[in-house]
Amino acid sequence: MSEPAPSSPSRQLGFWMCSALVVGNMIASAIFLLPTSLAPFGWNASIAWIITIAGALCLAHVFATLARAYPHACGPYVYAREAFGPLVAYMVAWSYWVSLWVGNGSIAAAAISYLSSLVPAIGHSAPLAAGSTLAIIWGLTLLNCFSTRAAGGFQLVTTVIKMIPLLAVVLLGAYILGRDGTQDVRPFVAADIHPGSITAAMTLTLWGLLGLESATVPGGKVRDPERTIPRATLVGTLFAGLAYLFICSAAVLMQPEAQVSASPAPLADFVARYAGGPAGTIIAITAALSSIGALAGWILLQGEMPRAMAEDGVFPRFLAVQSARGTPVRAHILASVLLTITVLMTYSGSLTTLYKVLVLLSTSTSLVMYLISALAAMRLRRTGRLAIAGRALMPVAALAALYSVWTIWGAGREALVWGAILFVGGLPIYFLVRRRAS
Repeated sequence: MSEPAPSSPSRQLGFWMCSALVVGNMIASAIFLLPTSLAPFGWNASIAWIITIAGALCLAHVFATLARAYPHACGPYVYAREAFGPLVAYMVAWSYWVSLWVGNGSIAAAAISYLSSLVPAIGHSAPLAAGSTLAIIWGLTLLNCFSTRAAGGFQLVTTVIKMIPLLAVVLLGAYILGRDGTQDVRPFVAADIHPGSITAAMTLTLWGLLGLESATVPGGKVRDPERTIPRATLVGTLFAGLAYLFICSAAVLMQPEAQVSASPAPLADFVARYAGGPAGTIIAITAALSSIGALAGWILLQGEMPRAMAEDGVFPRFLAVQSARGTPVRAHILASVLLTITVLMTYSGSLTTLYKVLVLLSTSTSLVMYLISALAAMRLRRTGRLAIAGRALMPVAALAALYSVWTIWGAGREALVWGAILFVGGLPIYFLVRRRAS
């Protein structure tokens, strides 16, 4: 392999592929499972979605502005480096990278869970389930190694396919409301609305919107990045947020709470309740495609992040080497090896607790990355290094930072403690690589 020349336009990601990367990464398995977790919160969950969407749009504006100034950057890593120096940037990128392949383990497991409803043998055999999961992971890894554009095209197709039944859920809910009014909707009781319940629900709703920064990570692989990345980030975040709001609200508020809370397939139950037919099979197929398509996008990011860190001298240099097609094959292989270990942990009862801790880390470190990115935008604007930003950036970035702090606090003490452990755990690699480079 050799260092490539800049990618040709035919190999780059355009607006639609970047938008699909954002939407596909945000709308993964969570949209099919969140109604179950949100059902006890009732209308508090809908309010939480509105606040989460507003916070996500503030963050999307921050990332869009930073992407205009640093269009070829590897997203959060370079933003933190420009604002706070290499050590803070490394710690952000290290924890974010770990959160990628840890979180990908849960997405891969979700894909196999849905497939097991179509092929029961998978669910009855742990070795078969593990083998199927790894086959999907390494198939998507090879796709990303072959071509960034091929991976982007795959996610574009799967995003379009999975949006069809999700749109059907929205239209079905609208039809029922138009036909029967609000008689099937859970009554709104002001006394049931509590700030604590809204905050608790927000921790769950944010999980669904993680990934809004997706288009900023492969910046060097994007066509016309100064325009494409900001547009894709804002449009993708708004679209995904509204999809979550309407779909989850319909499933939560238009079905009995006890039924939704105990359901492994709340969207399938919703469609079956009001339309009948093979809803379970359709939702299972869609959920599997959704998870697989999202996994393709997240695997793209888990390879691009260490490549950028290696190019900047804070990760081993061999990870910066790219193929003739401009893909970081070595970084992809390393990340997928770590992802493979994470997935195998899910099939070992003795390591189940550790895996749950790793998933908790995935969420908490993403929240810290969002906070530091918002603070980076404010610092860069104040020091004159973000001159292209409009006057709205400072108040919007401040709101994004406050929102990030709120959600970090809502995640709880355990998330903060393990997040701090993860940050410190990456320091030995940083100092070792820097020492060898000096």
